Amino acid sequence: MSRRSTQPLPHSFVSTSLLLPLAPPVSSTPQRGKFYLTFEGCSRGPSPLTMGAQDSLPVAAAFTETVNAYFKGADPNKCVVKITGEMVLSFPAGITRHFANNPSPAILTFSITNYSRLEHVLPNPQLLCCDTTQPNSTSNSKEFWVNMPNLMTHLKKVSDQKPQATYYNVDMLKYQVSAQGIHATPLNLAVSWKCDPTSTDLRIDYKYNGEAMTTPTALNNVQFLVPVDGGVSKLQAVLPTAAWNAEQQRILWKIPDISYKSENGGVGSLLGRFTLTEGPSSPAPLAVQFTSEGSTLSGCGIELVGAGYRFSLIKKRFAAGKYLAEN
Repeated sequence: MSRRSTQPLPHSFVSTSLLLPLAPPVSSTPQRGKFYLTFEGCSRGPSPLTMGAQDSLPVAAAFTETVNAYFKGADPNKCVVKITGEMVLSFPAGITRHFANNPSPAILTFSITNYSRLEHVLPNPQLLCCDTTQPNSTSNSKEFWVNMPNLMTHLKKVSDQKPQATYYNVDMLKYQVSAQGIHATPLNLAVSWKCDPTSTDLRIDYKYNGEAMTTPTALNNVQFLVPVDGGVSKLQAVLPTAAWNAEQQRILWKIPDISYKSENGGVGSLLGRFTLTEGPSSPAPLAVQFTSEGSTLSGCGIELVGAGYRFSLIKKRFAAGKYLAEN
């Protein structure tokens, strides 16, 4: 029996829908933090609407990872990290007509590189098959192939439901990334509080860690948010400038980007002194948010195996999930 007839993996893939939100028109602005895969300006060669049976079909891929981290004081050994990710393939809408005219297309086969960094990999059970053997030890990769009849049925159903869509995003893999404590966090944190009855001193130290990424990329739209209770009546000193929300009793620092190119190589401190009327304050968790485009924390990639398809676009990104630090 050919390996291509291998049955799909068990139904352990957790997903409410195979279809991710469709992209807005090119003229609109995508929301920050979301990936919109588009074929406009990316595809080489003829449109799938007019392609012959022997032409390669354009496919786009996106890796999106979320890093959750918890820092306790300044002790790196107390840092807890969990990184999750997903890989999505995107198909141009015209591919459904191509499949209708060519009902026996080439099997879409791809290899995930740097596979040893992944744990608890969950392929889409309706669409993906793979060998149950260990990844290729020489290339550190693992090969997957698509159940083409199921993919064609799924894309046809989606095209009937979304006739105006220009392309369709389909979940293919969900996974966790093997993470070794603080070394796997792209932004190291340490927070300290000094709480007196009439005042609170808050210090946040941060350090950019490009070694957590295969290719160091900047952290964008970095936000540091901390609640400060105790009846804050005055901000005595805040460095750098931050926004205080009196109603919610929270202070917010925003830094456009942090990288090795930043001042001090991405190492810095945030300082705040607060005058209180109902002190002392109770130290609260610091929450941090950021995004990064162009790299992942796993370092995984994707390569096509065989003929019939080509990648028009491969995107990689990661973002902070629950990224917290306490005193």
